[in-house]
Amino acid sequence: MQIRFADSRPTGEYALVLPVAGKDRTNLGSLGAAQQVVGAALDRQRFEGDASAVSEQFVDDNGSVRRLLVIGVGVQNGDQAAEKLGGNAVAKLLTSGEKRAVIDLSGLNYDADKAARVAFAAALRAWRHDRYRTKLKDNQKPSLEEVIIIGGGSDAEQRYTSRWAPVAEGVSLTRELVAEPANIIYPESFVERVRASLEGTGVEIEVLDRAQMEKLGMGALLGVAQGSTREGRLLILRWNGGGQGEPTAFVGKGVTFDTGGISIKPAAGMEAMKWDMGGAGAVAGALKAIAGRKAKANVIGICGLVENMPGGNAQRPGDVVTSMSGQTVEVINTDAEGRLVLADAITYVQRNYKPKTIIDLATLTGAIVITLGHEWAGLFSNDEGLTSELQKAGEESGDKLWRMPMGEPFDRLIDSPIADMKNVGPREGGSITAAQFIQRFVENGVRWAHIDMAGTAWSDKAGSTYDKGATGYGVRLLDRYVEDVLEA
Repeated sequence: MQIRFADSRPTGEYALVLPVAGKDRTNLGSLGAAQQVVGAALDRQRFEGDASAVSEQFVDDNGSVRRLLVIGVGVQNGDQAAEKLGGNAVAKLLTSGEKRAVIDLSGLNYDADKAARVAFAAALRAWRHDRYRTKLKDNQKPSLEEVIIIGGGSDAEQRYTSRWAPVAEGVSLTRELVAEPANIIYPESFVERVRASLEGTGVEIEVLDRAQMEKLGMGALLGVAQGSTREGRLLILRWNGGGQGEPTAFVGKGVTFDTGGISIKPAAGMEAMKWDMGGAGAVAGALKAIAGRKAKANVIGICGLVENMPGGNAQRPGDVVTSMSGQTVEVINTDAEGRLVLADAITYVQRNYKPKTIIDLATLTGAIVITLGHEWAGLFSNDEGLTSELQKAGEESGDKLWRMPMGEPFDRLIDSPIADMKNVGPREGGSITAAQFIQRFVENGVRWAHIDMAGTAWSDKAGSTYDKGATGYGVRLLDRYVEDVLEA
């Protein structure tokens, strides 16, 4: 779908979108003779202009019938309301039969950034994964080809192109990786899909195969991968946009399919485990976003990629593995595999790039879904400053975070009688003991945060900027963190 900006409404056929801020309907004055009829219809519908409220009508426009959407942006009318406006407009019109939509912001006094964010949300909401749907009915197929934004000033288009369009492309990459089935996206093909997407962006790419990881002693990661015929990979993405200085590291769990291994999961719902690489997907999408907008920052993205299968060579409960850090792990449950992958990925980035800050993202535990549902991702950290920075970025981006506790009593729960640690504790506090496990691989003096996004990588209901399915969670969070902290 194409997005463009204009100074005035075009001629010809299009659906018209008019935003109203609360009960202020002055923006409807542009409807001319139809204003009174539209206003009466809004009254009948009890429409009060709340954010996301939508009224769909058909009006006479010089003898022709025009589809009209009146969309509320609320009294506060902030950045999130602007995004809801663009997203909700596209959600209503994407398969409506309309080919063009005009979103007229003239009555809202939007600046260039707000207008650009309307366009950004429209682009996000238009994304679909129809690659394998060969028999869609005509009324199920997207018809919307163009969205035209009116208002926001002469700089709105430039702001969209330079700041928000690259983020939309990054989110799209993440959604694509997360939505693809596991027979299409596995460690090797994940690498190649990302390589093709990042070509020409300036991101440097390096890949470690099994032999290279064996040489480095990555027994934790390779132990997870050994049950599959698909060999593991470590994908390293480097963006050097900020001159000299140590990079910030983003580390993503990339379990391209998780059966649970020998500790096999129940059959019901196991197909959802194709998105257990959502953390790695978010890291890849974030690197595409920050490279696309030429962020003035140095960032290393690490994606630990494995498939967890119950093959004849699979890791067994009770096995002891030696991680790259030299610490040993008793594997009590092979379905607690993501933390093993992250352990070696974090050790690798510390030894090779010496970051002072590491942020890892992982669809790690079902326990965090029980705790926070699908509204927030869990945030665990060893640094109060980093916690505040990420929570602020989460509020600004819409990728929300909720701080979770950590502490020595939880850490004791993963002590092992025969190794340095075991990979699971008791059932209670499961997301916390998982974070405590990861923290054992973080070196002294390194600021670290762990984001458990198991409840936010995928959605069974549509939102204002995404349809059902892959949400792209994490890309906007990391991009905003880079802007607020690394580029400040």
